[in-house]
Amino acid sequence: MSDRKSNGPLDLTQLRTFLAVYRAGSLTAAARLVGLSQPTVTTQLRALEDHMGRQLFERLPRGVTPTPVADDLAARLAAPMDALEAIAGGGTPDQAVPEPPVLLAGPAEFLAATVIPSLGPLLEKGVRLRITTGLSEDLLVGLHAGRYDLVVSTIRPRGRALTSEPLADEDFVLVAAPNWTDQVDHDLLTRDGPAALADVPLISYADDLPILRRYWRHVFDTRLVAEPALVIPDLRAVKAAAVAGLGVTVLPRYLCTAELANGTLRLLLDPEDAPINTGFLAQRSGAKPLPHVTLVRDHLLRVTHSC
Repeated sequence: MSDRKSNGPLDLTQLRTFLAVYRAGSLTAAARLVGLSQPTVTTQLRALEDHMGRQLFERLPRGVTPTPVADDLAARLAAPMDALEAIAGGGTPDQAVPEPPVLLAGPAEFLAATVIPSLGPLLEKGVRLRITTGLSEDLLVGLHAGRYDLVVSTIRPRGRALTSEPLADEDFVLVAAPNWTDQVDHDLLTRDGPAALADVPLISYADDLPILRRYWRHVFDTRLVAEPALVIPDLRAVKAAAVAGLGVTVLPRYLCTAELANGTLRLLLDPEDAPINTGFLAQRSGAKPLPHVTLVRDHLLRVTHSC
């Protein structure tokens, strides 16, 4: 790519195309979003890169991945460009422009158990959604850069670029299948804590036992030093392993309510002061969100607050 950089203004059409590519992750998908052919999108993107003298995307066998320059540009561009789109996209009453899909992201387990089953009324109103799952840290970076409209996060975002409000509290429970709860000395567990679990296999979300360590610290007031018997980076799979009788684990209660009710999982302890984690619903500050984004936001707050 040429090192030259023009002193002229950036082209708004090219910036709109850039943001579409950034959010879609591919030239083909971006072309559909902006109503252009893929060659035109490629030409505009190359012209913008040439104008800036910086590479914006690395081409992959499938799609593209943004460079740090693209991350920075998208973060500065998303809010004002969305505001312009909202103003310019109104159309006339007989030429209504359909709203774009709402880009929602969050933890896979929470979305699958709590959010997705509630989406029927939104779809009936014509709302379209595109859902992405991932870790809160990564999703908040994407929200800041304009990749998402709304993010369910276990971390409260800081700074003025993002706003958030409490969405739901999740409490954590120590559970196992009956084959293990029948073996554990519950009096010893209540009196001496984790000593009663010394020989019980632990099932964890990650090697460093993040959820179990937090439970041990909060409930037993001690540091958990152990090697997990089984590590699965999906809490739904962790639950399945526990139901299968493979060991003891800690889960958010919302994820195992049915299993606790039907007895396939049982509580090993039920402390008065269980560990709690607050989830937040975050969005970008500044530009007024599109109507369907507001519909989704209000729906999520209403559904989770009524649980």
